[in-house]
Amino acid sequence: MAIVKEIMGTPLVENSAFFNSSQKKLIFNQKKNQFCLERRRISQVKRGNLRTVAAISERNNLVKIMGTAAEKPVQFKVRAVLTVKNKDKEDLKDSFVKQLDALTDKIGRNVVLQLVSIDLDPKTKGPKKSSQAILKDWSKKSNLKTERVNYTAEFIVDSNFGVPGAITVSNKHQQEFFLESITVEGFACGPVHFPCNSWVQSSKDHPGKRIFFSNQPYLPNETPAGLKGLREKELRDLRGDGKAVRKLSDRVYDFATYNDLGNPDRGIDFARPSLGGANLPYPRRCRTGRPPTDTDLQSESRVEKPNPMYVPRDERFEESKQDAFSTGRLKAVLHNLLPSLMAKFSAKNHDFKSFVDIDSLYTEGLLLKFGVHDELLNKLPLPKAINKFKEGDILKYGIPKILSKDKFAWLRDDEFARQVIAGVNPVNIERLQVFPPKSKLDPEIYGPLDSALKEEHILGHLGGRTVQEALEANKLFMVDHHDAYLPFLDRINALDGRKAYATRTIFFLSDAGTLKPIAIELSLAPTGPSARSKRVVTPPVDATTNWMWLLAKAHVCANDAGVHQLVNHWLRTHACVEPFILAAHRQLSGMHPIFKLLDPHMRYTLEINALARQGLINADGVIESCFTPGRYCMEISAAAYKSFWRFDLEGLPADLIRRGMAVPDPTQPYGLKLIMEDYPYAADGLMIWAAIENWVRFYVNHYYPNSSLICNDRELQAWYAESINVGHADLREAHWWPTLATAEDLTSILTTIIWLSSAQHAALNFGQYPYGGYVPNRPPLMRRLIPDENDPEYGVFMADPQKYFLSALPSLLQATKYMAVVDTLSTHSPDEEYLGERTHCSTWSGDPEIVEAFFEFSAEVRRIENEIEKRNGDASLRNRCGAGVLPYELLAPSSGPGVTCRGVPNSVSI
Repeated sequence: MAIVKEIMGTPLVENSAFFNSSQKKLIFNQKKNQFCLERRRISQVKRGNLRTVAAISERNNLVKIMGTAAEKPVQFKVRAVLTVKNKDKEDLKDSFVKQLDALTDKIGRNVVLQLVSIDLDPKTKGPKKSSQAILKDWSKKSNLKTERVNYTAEFIVDSNFGVPGAITVSNKHQQEFFLESITVEGFACGPVHFPCNSWVQSSKDHPGKRIFFSNQPYLPNETPAGLKGLREKELRDLRGDGKAVRKLSDRVYDFATYNDLGNPDRGIDFARPSLGGANLPYPRRCRTGRPPTDTDLQSESRVEKPNPMYVPRDERFEESKQDAFSTGRLKAVLHNLLPSLMAKFSAKNHDFKSFVDIDSLYTEGLLLKFGVHDELLNKLPLPKAINKFKEGDILKYGIPKILSKDKFAWLRDDEFARQVIAGVNPVNIERLQVFPPKSKLDPEIYGPLDSALKEEHILGHLGGRTVQEALEANKLFMVDHHDAYLPFLDRINALDGRKAYATRTIFFLSDAGTLKPIAIELSLAPTGPSARSKRVVTPPVDATTNWMWLLAKAHVCANDAGVHQLVNHWLRTHACVEPFILAAHRQLSGMHPIFKLLDPHMRYTLEINALARQGLINADGVIESCFTPGRYCMEISAAAYKSFWRFDLEGLPADLIRRGMAVPDPTQPYGLKLIMEDYPYAADGLMIWAAIENWVRFYVNHYYPNSSLICNDRELQAWYAESINVGHADLREAHWWPTLATAEDLTSILTTIIWLSSAQHAALNFGQYPYGGYVPNRPPLMRRLIPDENDPEYGVFMADPQKYFLSALPSLLQATKYMAVVDTLSTHSPDEEYLGERTHCSTWSGDPEIVEAFFEFSAEVRRIENEIEKRNGDASLRNRCGAGVLPYELLAPSSGPGVTCRGVPNSVSI
């Protein structure tokens, strides 16, 4: 203590890399029994060069004052505060184990921590470490019911310890716990934050110590000597060895093909080809390591609901998200239950008999509609928690937004066209540049592919222009699903209750900026010499052609629903992003700045994709049951991956230019000019794209001031190479993959990934129920073709066209199942994180310049939201404002929970 009194108030080194002010001094806090650095002003922390933050300075004149005593480091205490997140609900087993852990904690089975310095110990040549510390108040706080509990631990460190860069945690309890963060106080540099957000497993399941790094980012070649070994070890642990079946508690990220969609052990009808490989190229998914099926050694055995499928432990839904998803899934089961029962009781309930039947799903609910008695319900094994089931509330569908302003909007041609640019699938419209349109399929395989569209079909709808004049004036547009469907039509139409065309729809752009459908081409597979293989339907002139036109539009919508779900939504956001996520965890350390940037945009994606493999895209799953292609759904997705998907064209500006919806123009705000100015998805999307790009560019330039740093960043290069060569192995030889050599390259790649994970997914996902929840507006499948005069069905059609139309739509069972599922998929969970938000916003990075730039990005996102609201009130923008017109809010960044038809989450999380 004499030494302490002797040096109190002595100025610290003025050349410190951490402080640039000489107005600081070292003092001893007797209450805390530790040294503290009193300072008035702190300069910016220089990344990778933190030094001189221990309680004792090594300044020469200080050594002289202290004499020989200064050669021996002084020990002092620092305190750690751990924030642990409690479960909202505990079952009996959880409660018992929790109490057992509280009891055994008192006798030495503790949570043990140890600080690791960024510096090496000159004696051991290993990193400097503090004494071990235990959470001393675990048992005392074991009965707290709060959402979060703060526990404390105290470490003894030497005065020459340096800056803590990592902390290890050993859980000697029986039960895992969710560690949200750790803050260490008592060092001269101020509080040191460790963002954890991870489940810490019991040492009986995973004997090794968990490693958590501070929020200070480091490029690989800047890694302090004391952290290099831990950085490499953590990545080795996350990669695993590619062997064995993964346990649910594992944290291993690896790749596999989609060889688990079918279940051949159930029979030939449930066998499905593997996706990924030369025959059916596809992105890779997260490896689970399950054994093969008995019937097919190339197919992986399945885990069926309700048993969980493996994803790395930290990728699982948090409790509030799980509850919201489970509730939605339960509703989907219940919604599907009664129609299924009633279909068995009476074949008359198979189809909707009138539009009133459909309306009653929202007003009366299934219970009242079908008059199911209490005696029947009492026999059903329903969860006790469903108190309102018998009242019908849980089986009453919410009114889809498409009906909220105009119940009959779906019948109008202008609304049919408006949804092409402002609905749930606004990414297929393209500018028509050649008439008639041409197929890209191989005529040697698919026969003559000439379009049936002729000038006479559209000439009367061009406002007095010739077709060539309309093309040159950028007045003609098209939604072309011909090539996506034609190769599969024979097989689809051979399925029971499935009928499809390969469609092309031509639109004319009016001077008011709105679209009008003017021709629909319907093609069947040219399997024989039949004049019916192609036909063109044009806007109606009488009652008969009106119903023909309605049926043609319904077939277009069914085509569009399939391409939307299988290609644009599932493939281009969910499936194609997953390899980048797997590679990021395997190759980028948690302390890598690029991992920190991507982290919020990877949340929940692996879990929702695993759930999709389990119940949505699998054999006989929801997608096959509810969409026209049936068992061929995922083969259509794979065909699109092979022939259409290109990472370099997945960014918004490149995609708009590819579709002819924009042209490059450096004089415009976003470097391009929209051909159709009132294109809500593109207009709002470009604002968000630019905000993401500007944020990413600042971030990248901050850490990579010259290109050599990018080329020499072994983790970054390994991440990008593995994403391509392993994650997208089937397309790794493609010429179009962007290079990664400059800051602009990296900015473009990261902006594209973040765009796909956030705004692009939001635009394609959260309108599914608001637009598709009313099945006539957007039927996911069709069961009848349009009858020709020579068909036996033509008489049925002429006698009762409404009945024929309804019988062509999905059945009651198919419709209600589809409605329940897209209701779940359109729902925001209470714990959603939206663009411009992130957990622990001010401490996720230890770089103050970056934190400040993120706040600026958040402010820009809010400004964009205000601009979108303003646009939706602008009467001159007729595609988003007008009598009965829905505002376009799918790219409005924020949202509350539930089905809101707005909100841009950070990640593909549903």
